[in-house]
Amino acid sequence: MPKPRLPKGLDPEGHLVREGSLGRIPAPFRPVVAAARDRLPDVFGARLHSAYLYGSIPRGTARVGRSDLDLLVALWEEPGDADRAAARALGEALDEEFPEIDGAGTLLYSRTRLLSELETHDLGWFVACLCTPLLGEDLAEHLPRYRPDSLLARETNGDLALLLPRWRERIATADDTDEARRPLVRFMSRHLVRTGFTLVMPRWGGWTSDLTEMAEIFGAYYPTRAEQMNTAAVAGYEPTGDPALLRSYVDDLGPWLAGEYARVHGIKAPRPD
Repeated sequence: MPKPRLPKGLDPEGHLVREGSLGRIPAPFRPVVAAARDRLPDVFGARLHSAYLYGSIPRGTARVGRSDLDLLVALWEEPGDADRAAARALGEALDEEFPEIDGAGTLLYSRTRLLSELETHDLGWFVACLCTPLLGEDLAEHLPRYRPDSLLARETNGDLALLLPRWRERIATADDTDEARRPLVRFMSRHLVRTGFTLVMPRWGGWTSDLTEMAEIFGAYYPTRAEQMNTAAVAGYEPTGDPALLRSYVDDLGPWLAGEYARVHGIKAPRPD
């Protein structure tokens, strides 16, 4: 078995460190980030508690014209349909105005949910470790320090079995074109690679968000599935509209990974929604 690369992403006490920062934003993306920061208070008004960046832009790895702008917004109250419509409109406007990005999306949650006990090792961890503060009070100040342990693995990605039926439905109802399938390939590839990585994360003992590294680390522990995971990592960065790849995800790699995940870490605690 090949030796996995040395763990990273930890502080001297073994806690996961926040991976992004405003200082890492590449110069071409600074105008769109500034625009988002300026417009969010107008979009949500007094309902806005705080806003964050996540993904490749605050990590400093974004590619001009290829990467999207990822935002997370915490509201004082539970988001409603009007909030979601406003977030979509903001993303569409930013995407049209700034050719440097390829799409913009906003996750919406209430402050209460993000700080809830149920979400401590899922959305809470996501905010504390994978999100970069952009506006307002940083909710990480109210969250614990995290280690790359089995509890974190279970609560972040221990629900793949529940997702697979929805994936099959999305594949079946998508238009029979490469253009329609490409976003599905991108999304499902990334999700599977991240799930494969968090399956082995406690054994490896660190964190990375690089899909290539994730697949490589996973493959060191599951060599018979390494080629599939490497293929998914490539498709996560350079997606095609290959229907055979999507079928392999929901008929082979996905079900195997869901079963192995449940065996090793258990199943994610049920959510109300």
